[in-house]
Amino acid sequence: MLHKKIIGFLASLALILLAGCYKDKTVFSDTGAEITRPVSFAADITPLFDKSCAVSGCHIAGGIKPDLSASNAHNSLTVGGYYSTSSPESSVLYLWMTGKKGTPMPTSGVNKDYNALIIAWIKQGAQNN
Repeated sequence: MLHKKIIGFLASLALILLAGCYKDKTVFSDTGAEITRPVSFAADITPLFDKSCAVSGCHIAGGIKPDLSASNAHNSLTVGGYYSTSSPESSVLYLWMTGKKGTPMPTSGVNKDYNALIIAWIKQGAQNN
């Protein structure tokens, strides 16, 4: 009897582990054409956050962190450690936007043009310019 319970438990555990390995997202590696011009946080990054991230119920004050509203975005990203100028491709912000860390952001799907701007901004020092 104990032998059957152990086998049943192991079978259940195997199913749970296998279910956790199910691939439910596609990760896109195309991040668009590399941007070599200077990227401005105010002129280039904030507008894309305003359009796709800092909307009701998402990344605004009192919503999901980080707060990406125009007045708080840079500070929230900096203080929260969402980017790394020494390892831009490993930045949490970039990984979320490319879909390599959970559901791609914005939730409408991966936007290679946004990703190209974000990675260029981080590579250029993630300035609040």
